[in-house]
Amino acid sequence: MHVSASTISLTVADVDASRDFFLTHLGYQVALADDGFCSLTREDAGVDIVLLRKGTEVLPAEQRDREAGGLIVALTVSRLAAEEARLRDAGAPITMPLREEPWGERLFQLTDPNGVVVQLVEWAVPDDGTDGNEGTVVRVITPSADDVTSSPNATMTRLAAPSLGSAELSTWTVTMEAGATGPEHSISREQVWTVTVGALEVTCDGRTEKVLAGQSLILPPALVRRIHAPERAEAHVAMRSDGVASVPGSEGTRELPWAR
Repeated sequence: MHVSASTISLTVADVDASRDFFLTHLGYQVALADDGFCSLTREDAGVDIVLLRKGTEVLPAEQRDREAGGLIVALTVSRLAAEEARLRDAGAPITMPLREEPWGERLFQLTDPNGVVVQLVEWAVPDDGTDGNEGTVVRVITPSADDVTSSPNATMTRLAAPSLGSAELSTWTVTMEAGATGPEHSISREQVWTVTVGALEVTCDGRTEKVLAGQSLILPPALVRRIHAPERAEAHVAMRSDGVASVPGSEGTRELPWAR
C-alpha cells in the first residue's frame, strides 16, 4: 500500500469559523469549498484537514450530530517557542501554555471556535548513544528572517535561544539608528550588552553611562533603564532565556520574543 496523503475530517457546527482559524493562525490554504464543506491544505508535510458541518448527509447516520470533541490535531513543528510567541502576539486562543513532558515532548495547545484542540509539538533530540551530557551536542545556528523583530526604536535579531536549541541562554543583536531612544523598562534577569558599532547611552537611576564600540555594560536584574543611540549603533546582548520585561507604572510583564 502506498499512501500519497493524509487527511483528518472534523465535524463542526460552524465550518467558516474553523476555516478562518486554520487560515489565520496555522498557515492553511483552502483547496476546495462548498456549503457546509471545506478542504484545507498546506504546502509542507502538514496533514490536510476537511471540515464538515454537523448534520451533513455524507456522514454515517450515527455520526451526523457528533462534533470533533475528544480528539487533538497534533502538528510537529520546529522553533516551538518562537511559534508560541508569534501566536500569542497575534491574539490566538492559546489554551495550554508551552510545557515540557518527562518523555521529551514540548508542546502547547490552541482551541478553535468550535472547540477543536490543536497541539503544536517539538520533540527533544533522540539519544544518539552518547553519555547523555548535553554539553556534547554542538549546534551551529544561522539566523533567518523569522528571527528578526522590528520595533519603532530598534531591530532585534535572535542568534541563540531555546527555540533554536540552547538550553539556558539567549543572545541577540540590537541595531538602533541615530537618535533612537527605547522606552523606560526593566528586565527580570541580568543582561550583558556589548557594543560592536557606534555608541549607546544607558540611563539608570538618573545616571547615564556612555558605552563605546568594544565596551560591555552589565545591567543587573530589575534595574530600570532607558537606552539611547546618539549615533547609529549595534550591540550584542546576552541573558538567561526566561527574562521578561516590565514597564514602570504598568501591570504585568512582557516576554521578549527574540530571547525565546
